[in-house]
Amino acid sequence: MNHGATVCAAVPARDDRIIETNIPSRLDHLTWSGFHTRVVLALGITWILDGLEVTLAGALSGALKQSPLLQFSNFDIGIANSGYLAGAVLGALGFGWLTDRIGRRKLFFITLALYLTATAATALSWSVAVYTLFRFLTGAGIGGEYTAINSTIQELVPARYRGWTDLVINGSFWIGAALGASSAIILLDPALLEPDLGWRLAYLIGAGLGLIVLVMRMWIPESPRWLMIHGHPEAAEKIVTEIERSVLGHVQDSAGPDFAKIRLRMRDHTPLKEVAHTLFSSYRTRALVGLTLMVAQAFFYNAIFFTFALVLTDFYGIGADAVGWYILPFAAGNFIGPVLLGRLFDTLGRRAMITLTYGVSGILLALSGYLFSIGVLSAQGQTIAWMVIFFFASPAASAAYLTVSETFPLEVRALAIALFYAIGTGIGGVVGPALFGALIDTGSRSSVFFGYLLGSVLMVAAAAIAWRYGVAAERKSLESVARPLAFLE
Repeated sequence: MNHGATVCAAVPARDDRIIETNIPSRLDHLTWSGFHTRVVLALGITWILDGLEVTLAGALSGALKQSPLLQFSNFDIGIANSGYLAGAVLGALGFGWLTDRIGRRKLFFITLALYLTATAATALSWSVAVYTLFRFLTGAGIGGEYTAINSTIQELVPARYRGWTDLVINGSFWIGAALGASSAIILLDPALLEPDLGWRLAYLIGAGLGLIVLVMRMWIPESPRWLMIHGHPEAAEKIVTEIERSVLGHVQDSAGPDFAKIRLRMRDHTPLKEVAHTLFSSYRTRALVGLTLMVAQAFFYNAIFFTFALVLTDFYGIGADAVGWYILPFAAGNFIGPVLLGRLFDTLGRRAMITLTYGVSGILLALSGYLFSIGVLSAQGQTIAWMVIFFFASPAASAAYLTVSETFPLEVRALAIALFYAIGTGIGGVVGPALFGALIDTGSRSSVFFGYLLGSVLMVAAAAIAWRYGVAAERKSLESVARPLAFLE
């Protein structure tokens, strides 16, 4: 019996670009399987790589300052970190546009190849300017990864698992952070390696991990949802059939009423004018929510974490080779948060949990910042405070990507992720590390507290906006949360 092959074929009509399909419903009816686990591992490892990169950038800051060749200042480190984020901004925009235009799968390999090449090149840096350039290019690769990967995971994972899965995947950034911290402990030990060699080997480790990911991605299919809209219904049908057989051992009997059909007019691409109208006119309230969440979490995370090591070394006297020991528990709190709280985003709902996590993390940062400013926290106490704060902040930050990727139509999804990530990171992320680097350079705890207070205000404001204007997208199909632009009544 042919259960689904005809539903995606072109419907005889005056316009042969019109199709009727139940592919989205068939994907959402699947139970979790080894297929979905493999998708998560092969695509979600992007966040592990990003965690590795960001942690190395922070943990290696002391070694870069001690490098006899480079001799970084705190300001140089802040500029280099801001360069990484600036590259991520531009990479997200350029590759995000390509992701919606030429497909998700092609971009997997383009962005990963850029990341691999630039990371390996970073290890060979011979000056501050060259190091900053290679960090910029590494960021461009990672920024492009965000758009392609978030889009694909959203479009392949069944609706009832989407929230928890997305948060855990984004939270896996901290597995990379732990790997980076562990590597730093060994590679920055002056008894084992010369100061100018350890940090170079650390970046080569990142490139080596990227090669493994490249192999893992070979079997990941193109998004059937993207294919059905962009004029390839037969290819979409073939992929979904293969997924069903992999998950269930047979093709679903999708003729019943439980498998909703939608009518679409296929298109080759979506003009930028229509993209702009969709994001800033049709969905302007959702755009406000997505932008606010992105800006707040970008400043909060990047400003604090990129200067994590500088606070420990400059204010607590922790040696550069020991910073990794403090990052490990910090990373653990960041990963445990999405794992334990993630399912509540699918049960209690998006609005309630986004408001809670953003609000609590903002308030706790203000409180710990005050304790830091009056000097009552030890290095261990400061680390414990950050663990508790980021237990809530980690799922909050992940929820920003979840919100943007599921509340806009499929045709503009990748570019929406790219645009709001770019604006958020440009406003909050690029400014944050440089600002905190300058504040730390003053040697004043009160000045650093001002930066923490700014991050706190942004998070609390984002919580209020999410509560007022957030979308209840939990356990709903992507097409019901945001109808495709190609949708026909």
